[in-house]
Amino acid sequence: MNQPYPASAEQELALQAALHLAQTCEYPANHTHQVARLALRLFDQLQPLHQLTLTHRFWLHAASLLHDIGWIEGQKAHHKTALNIILNTPLLPFGPNERLIIGSIARYHRKALPSLEHDHFSALLPEDQLAVRTLSALLRVADGLDRTHQNRVLDVRTNVTAHKIRLTCHIAVPSAPEEQAATYEKAALFEQVFQRQLLLIWKQHAA
Repeated sequence: MNQPYPASAEQELALQAALHLAQTCEYPANHTHQVARLALRLFDQLQPLHQLTLTHRFWLHAASLLHDIGWIEGQKAHHKTALNIILNTPLLPFGPNERLIIGSIARYHRKALPSLEHDHFSALLPEDQLAVRTLSALLRVADGLDRTHQNRVLDVRTNVTAHKIRLTCHIAVPSAPEEQAATYEKAALFEQVFQRQLLLIWKQHAA
């Protein structure tokens, strides 16, 4: 798995196991890898704000690869199905706490925000709950940026000010209205975590 910051040998094996599980679940490959790529780009560029570690980056990568595996049982509540698969499958080499963390990130890629009313989230230590909130926020935005599953976003660049995060999206088409609407719709957790308004800017990539 190519990354700007190489995973450890153990993490690399775990990512390969996650990918194998995703393939077993007939995951949407192009969309999944696009979302993972964008989520990691956001993680890297916003690291001075969130100050998370390479271990957290690995968790985000794994959750990104697994976020849509619940589709194997249908679209409805597929985020909850993904959590259940991650918590229970023997195909993943994660310990119980790591399963909770990665499963929670994948579960929160859509619909409800992290809540102490959810057993899997409340079971985590406070510092891991904060990590799940932050990583889920990045995954939600990355997922919105590929709403049509057409890989329209070629790259993203962030610019952080005191009150806003400007996210410039370089796109392969003149406009991406579905991605824009979906990203803003999913931005609430991102804005809560980073305490800044998300502002999307679209630029068509020059041929």
